[in-house]
Amino acid sequence: MRQSKNNILALITAISTLALTSWTPALQAQSKAKAENVPEIPMRAIEGFIKLPEGLYFGEALGVATNSKGHIFAYTRSGDTRMFEFDENGNYVREIGVGLYGFEFAHKVRVDKDDNIWAVDEGSNQVIKFNPEGRVEMVLGYRPPAADGVLATDRGAGQDHPYLFGRPTDVTWDTQGNIFVSDGYINHRVVKYTPDGHYVAQVGTGERGDGVDQFNTPHTIASDDLGNIYVGDRGNARVKVYNSDLELLAMYENVGNPWEICISPGPHQYLFVSNSNPDSNPAASWDVTGEVYKMELDGTILGKFGEAGKDPGQFQTIHGMDCRNPNELFVAEISAWRVQKIRLGSE
Repeated sequence: MRQSKNNILALITAISTLALTSWTPALQAQSKAKAENVPEIPMRAIEGFIKLPEGLYFGEALGVATNSKGHIFAYTRSGDTRMFEFDENGNYVREIGVGLYGFEFAHKVRVDKDDNIWAVDEGSNQVIKFNPEGRVEMVLGYRPPAADGVLATDRGAGQDHPYLFGRPTDVTWDTQGNIFVSDGYINHRVVKYTPDGHYVAQVGTGERGDGVDQFNTPHTIASDDLGNIYVGDRGNARVKVYNSDLELLAMYENVGNPWEICISPGPHQYLFVSNSNPDSNPAASWDVTGEVYKMELDGTILGKFGEAGKDPGQFQTIHGMDCRNPNELFVAEISAWRVQKIRLGSE
């Protein structure tokens, strides 16, 4: 009996520790953007576009992505982590990965140029590649044993280990198909793999920091048509740009804390950066965060749109964003439990 009580107390302590670790980056990631006199971009929400079947609901909406057919993939977590697919008109199509061992605590979904679907799960410490039909084709990372529970998830899971993650956050690819994973909450690094999953290199010291070669919660990652890699260094309020060899090219430090970034397809590409209000929702953050910046890839700000809030067209912690069409975006919001379609422009 004593041993049982000790086990329960250890579990409660571990859960509390994980909860504090989970909240810490969010509490830090809230600051007013340095950019001033930024023009407002007209926008409106297309209400009711995403249509869930009766009795099915979003939990926290962590990720959203589209494929070449315009189908929409939403990654959500509540009682369970689940991924839903909708057609180009927002009608429900199917659920992907039902009961999958790698689905534990959703963080991001992305779709590559071949319409493969990638799920980044911070709970299982895995990045999972599905083919367009929804079959698992590759897994990067390793899920902690169930016997270790939350303790294993919260440990610094291999700061320099080539194939172990510590609560990864996002994934992208360069023009050669090399894979880049932002290993965000624990290891504070970006790791490069070959297209078939072999380790190549990494950037980041493994410890949280604000040095040129350090990250403080690399929370989101995207790439352009030249193969350059853009990392949302959320805790340091900057977007860092690397070439595909992970050599630093530039830093953009004027658009707040990048909870999410997205780069639209060519021929003219745009960078979208969300300076989101945190999911902890401190009242002081609402007036200084919540907007999305539209930028040239060289960091020139073209305008901004949105504000913190739960009404249509407002944003309550953007955690996922799709900009395949730079004039019609999809955004996934944690605290509002929804995916919105946003149309930019005055029409």
